[in-house]
Amino acid sequence: MSVHSEIKKVTTKVLADMKARGEKISMLTAYDYSMASVIDQAGMDIILVGDSASNVMAGNATTLPITLDQIIYHAQCVVRGAKRAFVVVDMPFGTTEVGKEEAVKSAVRIMKESGADAVKIEGGEELIDSIRAIIAGGIPVMGHLGLMPQSINQYGSFALRANDDAEAQKLINDALLLEKAGCCSLVLEKIPAALAKKVASQLHIPVIGIGAGNGVDGQVLVMHDMLGINKGFSPKFLRRYANLFDVMTEALQHYISDVKSGDFPNENESY
Repeated sequence: MSVHSEIKKVTTKVLADMKARGEKISMLTAYDYSMASVIDQAGMDIILVGDSASNVMAGNATTLPITLDQIIYHAQCVVRGAKRAFVVVDMPFGTTEVGKEEAVKSAVRIMKESGADAVKIEGGEELIDSIRAIIAGGIPVMGHLGLMPQSINQYGSFALRANDDAEAQKLINDALLLEKAGCCSLVLEKIPAALAKKVASQLHIPVIGIGAGNGVDGQVLVMHDMLGINKGFSPKFLRRYANLFDVMTEALQHYISDVKSGDFPNENESY
């Protein structure tokens, strides 16, 4: 049994120690108590209460519509199910862009009302005042650079980011700025693997990748994608570890058939 598997609760220090000794960090999204409990018991290091709930839970086309109240509700559910994992909650679109006072209020609400361990914020230099203010308030912040889904209307597509020298240099500068501001970790999404590896080697804080190659300190995926519940999303970086859409569909159709035929419930299943 590894030292890490014996840890009762993953913390910012545990994650920093993992990077220092070269142990990769596993991270996955969750949005409800039952799935968070399963993911936690499997040994996941970090659970992200992602604003991707806007997509996979609410059926929206982007992450933008999810509200602060909604993300807090999902976070409350997840925290109840996660006993060991480090729980990070996305700051929804509109909570950090309106000024540092409102940003701090929103972050404090997430932490107080959910019991989570940290918040995650998309953006670099443009939001650094809000990020510094939140950290100054004693709240751990995980940064997020590269493809930032909350800025999708600005980008106009989900294409690879930081693929030219100017954007790559800005990403490096932003990453260093976030570390200097006190961020406890950083997510890099959909950028060239060589650039992500370069950033991870320059930073002392853990760098988690999604579509950013294997040269970073850990990986994150959306739970619905990697379990094959969502069949309509197949980016290059996604590895499906199960095909639950087909498994669930078969079980549901079997149930419907048994109900229609009168086979369920049988005598042993009746009182």
